[in-house]
Amino acid sequence: MRKTRCVNDYDSAPKARLLWWACPSHGILRMSDSPFSPPEAGSSFSVGRVRFAVLGWLCALSGILYLDRICISAALDAIQKDLKISNTQTGLVLMSFTLAYGLFEIPTGRWGDLLGARRVLTRISLWWSFFTALTGACFNLSTIVIVRFLFGAGEAGAFPNAARVVSRWFPIQERGRVQGILLAASQIGGALSPFLATKLISRIGWRWTFVVFGSLGLVWAAGFFRWYRDEPSEHPSVTPEEADYIGQGTMRESGHAAIPWDLVLTNPSIWILSLIMICASFNSYIYFSWFPKYLISGRGVSTDQSGIMASVVLSFAAAGTLAGGTLMDLFHVNSSLSRRRAAGGLWFTLAACCLFLALKTNHAWTAVLLTAGSCFATQATQPLWWSCAIGISGRHVGALFGLMNSAGVVGAMASQLLVGVLADWFAARGYSGRAQWDPIFQINLGVLVSAAILWMTFVFREVETHADH
Repeated sequence: MRKTRCVNDYDSAPKARLLWWACPSHGILRMSDSPFSPPEAGSSFSVGRVRFAVLGWLCALSGILYLDRICISAALDAIQKDLKISNTQTGLVLMSFTLAYGLFEIPTGRWGDLLGARRVLTRISLWWSFFTALTGACFNLSTIVIVRFLFGAGEAGAFPNAARVVSRWFPIQERGRVQGILLAASQIGGALSPFLATKLISRIGWRWTFVVFGSLGLVWAAGFFRWYRDEPSEHPSVTPEEADYIGQGTMRESGHAAIPWDLVLTNPSIWILSLIMICASFNSYIYFSWFPKYLISGRGVSTDQSGIMASVVLSFAAAGTLAGGTLMDLFHVNSSLSRRRAAGGLWFTLAACCLFLALKTNHAWTAVLLTAGSCFATQATQPLWWSCAIGISGRHVGALFGLMNSAGVVGAMASQLLVGVLADWFAARGYSGRAQWDPIFQINLGVLVSAAILWMTFVFREVETHADH
């Protein structure tokens, strides 16, 4: 039986926050003017803190996920020399991961809706960790393409199922910062990856580096499966007060209803968020996959310095996700459609401006810092995107979040392949250095501007209610 979503939601107008605790669908008769604490409870910490331990497990998951995903960027130069593959062929290697990630994200997201995030996230972590380690055993183009494809299939569904955990364990008034922290953790993992990989490769080689990175997910999977429960009420450490506090701000649905695909495919929010994710992924995967190589071949920096510079850029990206989530709650961005539009549009416009200035300077560190500012701005939109995606998905959050997030595969694959193809094309015509490698960033400027325009036209419409906010 379908349960109607409470109209007095934190996603609605500011007035609704005053009435949220009086929502009859939750059986709560008291009122509160605070979006951050239950009535007569003071701080939200007073009702219990187990949900923050859940956040810690999710942060560890996302950090390891990006550590394993991005470590290949620091190893590209060594892999190319060892396996004797061109830039274009390297693009195919990178694309194989992304293609599998997109193909399997919706099924594994739906799998979480049906089986619960505990079992699915454990299996996902075990799978991707095994194929991270197996990357070190590859001996030619074919084997590394196959292994990276299976690695991508393993990572698929991690974020849709993490989104499901957030939707079950955190009331909506806490989700902006929770999502910001979670995404910041992934970016921190990504930021550490080039630096750590560069150091390990110089000592034990690129093959054993993948083995070391792959072992981390195995430890996480064992601990998570033992400790986590899909429902707060099922966890032995959750107090009745914390379970009630969480339950008052989250949806609870019975059964596993079929996804209303007719409503999904005609929903403008689904389409706009998917297009935004395509643009964001096009931008991100340049830095996730190719940036150290660009710094070495385009900017002429050393291998060790490229790892440090790439880590600086991704560190700013991590700070951006944390800042974006904090500012979203601080300025009540979720309280109106106009604030959502303005926040997304302004962040991407700032990102485009920073990248434009980076392309105008020949000084490597100045360019890196400006590029870092661009990544800070783009990643600041991620908590907003997550909040909107969870909000419009309702009880189908695993599958529909996976649908919108997997759309980013189109942008990611485009940039991963295009960087290598353009680099080889310009090299064949006698270009080198920045003349060979900068064109992809010039294309990226247009992508960032497109994302800004998409945010400024965004509408918030839930799949099953089609109610605009």
